[in-house]
Amino acid sequence: MENQLNSRLNAIEEKLEDLSASQRDVLTFQQAAKYLDFSPSFLYKLTSQGRIPHSKPNGKRIYFDRRELDRWLLQNPVKTQDEIEADALSFTKSGKRS
Repeated sequence: MENQLNSRLNAIEEKLEDLSASQRDVLTFQQAAKYLDFSPSFLYKLTSQGRIPHSKPNGKRIYFDRRELDRWLLQNPVKTQDEIEADALSFTKSGKRS
């Protein structure tokens, strides 16, 4: 019984930490990995290749702006089939891309 209570309490604490991280403007490396649902090694690879926006104010610790991460996640949207068909129709009518 006590083990069940401890495990449920740990799960609640973890959820509260996740909620707290999602409301912060600046995230640590570990918080960002959890926020993005990336493994730490994959996130480090993205930072070392300069493929994800991040900051290193003291040259060592890595920080992330949550809003920049959200924008980064939403880049390169994929058009729906309806949007593709509308673009094709517009292109054939005008001879120009939209």
